[in-house]
Order: sequence, then structure tokens, then C-alpha cells
Amino acid sequence: MEITQTLLPGIGVRYDLTTRRGVPLSIVVHRDGQADLCVLGRDDPDDVRLELALADDEVDALADVLGAPRIAEGMLDLTREIPGLESARIRLDEGSAYAGRPLGSTKARTKTGCSIVAIARADDVIAAPGPDDQLLGGDILVAIGSQEGLAQLRERLSRG
Repeated sequence: MEITQTLLPGIGVRYDLTTRRGVPLSIVVHRDGQADLCVLGRDDPDDVRLELALADDEVDALADVLGAPRIAEGMLDLTREIPGLESARIRLDEGSAYAGRPLGSTKARTKTGCSIVAIARADDVIAAPGPDDQLLGGDILVAIGSQEGLAQLRERLSRG
């Protein structure tokens, strides 16, 4: 079985695989030990059919059951960082001029050089949001960029 690993700087590592029955799975192991298990649609990898968010103790228990020693040898070192690239979680205040507007209106990439890679809203996560995805006050935006760019993005979102 082939498992693809993708480093998510500042977040953790994503593992993608397809079961023998053809069901695509994605597992995001966060740096803090938490994990998200996702069952994806067969025809659309962005179609999340089921998502389970597991706390670090639940991850440990599941890993024990599934044979963590075998998996641990192939795990990517989560402490490795890419020089010059950082991530940040930025809360969009209720009063921000961008609340109720599409993500594209922030012009995050063109104005700050940062990419917004996810929007966390209550118990939901919009992974790889598009420019038409609506922002709401209280959203947590996960962004990747330089330290300076992230500071500019934080400032831009706070003043609108």
C-alpha cells in the first residue's frame, strides 16, 4: 500500500492512502499530537465524507491498537522546519471589514505573500479554501508565509 506524506509547516503531516476497496483516506497528524481522520469521496478528493477529530490520548490508543511501532519508523520528523516559512492561526474579529466577505477580497497572497490554507469555523474546517469562500467573524484562518508577511496579514485582517 502506498502512503503519501505531505509536510504541513507549522501544522504537522498529512498522510494520504487508498484502501483495497478504493476508499481514499487522509490523516492529518498535528504537531500537538491531535489527528484528523478523513474519509474522502472516491471521485473528488476535496469531498470529505466523514471527519473524525481525535485528541492526542485517542490517537495514542488507536496507534497502540493498529501497531504504532511499525508506523513510527516511517514517520516524518515533525520538528523539522523549512527555513523562512512559518504558519499562523489568525482569528478574524467580528468587527473586521472582511467578516461576511469572500476570502479573495483580502488579497492576502498579493498584498502579503501569505497563503490562507484553511479556515476553522466552530467544529468545521475548510481545507484549501477558494477565493469565493465566505469569511465570518470568529473564523480562525490558518496561513503560511514569512514572519513579516504573517504580521502584515494579521494587521490587514484586523483593520480591513
